[in-house]
Amino acid sequence: MLDLKFIRSEPDRVRRGLDAKNVSHELDRILALDDERRSLLQSVETRKAERNRSSQDVPRLKAEGKDVSELLASMKRLADQIKESDARLKETESELETLLSWVPNLPHESVPVGPNATANVEVRRWGAYQAPSFRPRPHWEIGEELGLLDFRRAARLSGSGFAVFTGLGARLRRALIRFMLDQHARDGFLEVSVPYLVRRECMFGTGQLPKMEEDMYHCGVDDLFLIPTAEVPITNLYRDEVLAESDLPVCLVGESPCFRREAGTYGKETRGLVRVHQFDKVEMVKIVDPATSYDELESLTASAEKVLQALELPYRVLALASGDLSFAAAKCYDLEAWAPAEDRWLEVSSCSNFESFQARRIGLRYRNAAGKLEYPHTLNGSGLALPRVLVALLEVHQTERGTVRVPAALRPLLDGLEELGPPPGD
Repeated sequence: MLDLKFIRSEPDRVRRGLDAKNVSHELDRILALDDERRSLLQSVETRKAERNRSSQDVPRLKAEGKDVSELLASMKRLADQIKESDARLKETESELETLLSWVPNLPHESVPVGPNATANVEVRRWGAYQAPSFRPRPHWEIGEELGLLDFRRAARLSGSGFAVFTGLGARLRRALIRFMLDQHARDGFLEVSVPYLVRRECMFGTGQLPKMEEDMYHCGVDDLFLIPTAEVPITNLYRDEVLAESDLPVCLVGESPCFRREAGTYGKETRGLVRVHQFDKVEMVKIVDPATSYDELESLTASAEKVLQALELPYRVLALASGDLSFAAAKCYDLEAWAPAEDRWLEVSSCSNFESFQARRIGLRYRNAAGKLEYPHTLNGSGLALPRVLVALLEVHQTERGTVRVPAALRPLLDGLEELGPPPGD
């Protein structure tokens, strides 16, 4: 949530930021409503003060034997005017609050300006994919042949856009989650396990609502949402709290299934694990001093990169352009792993700084050294999202024999297994 005082005092800056994010907005209407709200507040306060003075005069004038009928009539008119102004003030504040909830965060000055993903800037690459002498096969073909994945039975259970992991596939999924959690714990993150259903205000707090409500799975009876990412409950752990400056930074990591209604509807986007309705993800969240938040963003991104490096997966880091940023992000790096059979880069992590945007929406503050209450900055990053990591792993590490080489970092979690091969009996 942007600070209304900031919008009022820096309208041109806000307008430039919203234009850079390539979003339609009602900034002029917000400013007009703000003016009307403040005018109504002043009017109501003036009339209430006048009414209070008159009410104090009534007993004195009565005691003096004077006629107070005109004064009482005037007070009745004031009461009607106050009631009318209060009603209008309530309407104005409601509309203003609704419009403000749709205003996205502004891009940081270091973000490349551009209308969409075509303006994203590559920051760096790691690793180089050595094309094999054979033609790489797609992950869904390898996965099904080796008994790691079962899309047919998953569709029978839940429809398209779901997967069943079987045998070594299920073990690999579990090993990846444990490896990531352990890696981030070594980087100083505290592991938490959070609910997978959250209240509406939690979704609003991290910025999923109101903009993306149609993409969420909603349980109408209880007005609860299946989480689209563990970012939502982890960040909201501290909603409506006041932290001490000494508590910062707060560094948390958790794993959860993620539920999203959106999915690709054509071409190879609908095949395999690239776009699914349910997937596992390890999520890092930081709550930090505003003065250090951009250094913390670099550190957060580095933590996600360590996982890709350990898995021996070539990747690149992109600085997202202003028009490609999420609703709540001020700056974001995307990590993309190379998938050779897909012949493209696949996003496996987004590491974002939301500055004070989420903290304002969840009512999270901290008391600085001078005793003043301030809003901290919040950050989050995937560390990592499993489906596309599995896509890259199966396609990058496949062998000509049809097996998949297990990266050395994962072998201790798979009883020393060096290759994923066909299930017994095949």
